[in-house]
Amino acid sequence: MGPAEMVGRNIYNMNKYVCTSCSKEHEEWPALTYISPMQYHSLSEDDKVNIAELNADFCVIRHPDQTDRFIRCTLTQRVIDHCEDLEYGLWVSLSDNSFQDYSENYHNESHDVKYFGWLCNNLPDYEFNDSIPTTVYTKTGSQRPEIVPHKNFDHPFVHDYYNGITKAEAERRIKAMVSITNS
Repeated sequence: MGPAEMVGRNIYNMNKYVCTSCSKEHEEWPALTYISPMQYHSLSEDDKVNIAELNADFCVIRHPDQTDRFIRCTLTQRVIDHCEDLEYGLWVSLSDNSFQDYSENYHNESHDVKYFGWLCNNLPDYEFNDSIPTTVYTKTGSQRPEIVPHKNFDHPFVHDYYNGITKAEAERRIKAMVSITNS
């Protein structure tokens, strides 16, 4: 699964979520975010130091025969029986040209393009034998890009994305990823 962190609060649920980044309690649903792509997370500590670069928005891994490039994005999962959606912070891999374009325009607040990318985090409760193809939509105002899985890709995660999940399922996913204390 990889390391995850939590951001956010839930005013509709009386649970409190302890943020692993700031160690404070929040009351809205957290955004379920991954601090690295699974390819980085699976590296040895030595390789993380010697062949990889990771910051909050970019990751590059330079293998002897190829270079892998990743960016951090968001994904909004519709919750069908609730007024709040579940937010994810996920990583996608991009081609060299797309990564370079995104990097060069990272601070350009009006850069509005889309790229092809591959989802690079394994989410709990789903089996990932193959990576899921996505469209990466940049956002104006220097916000993280939004990813949308390709609708024609046959995978339970894609089905849930387009059909929505229940509030109970969303809260179960949150509890699986973050520390929760009851109020």
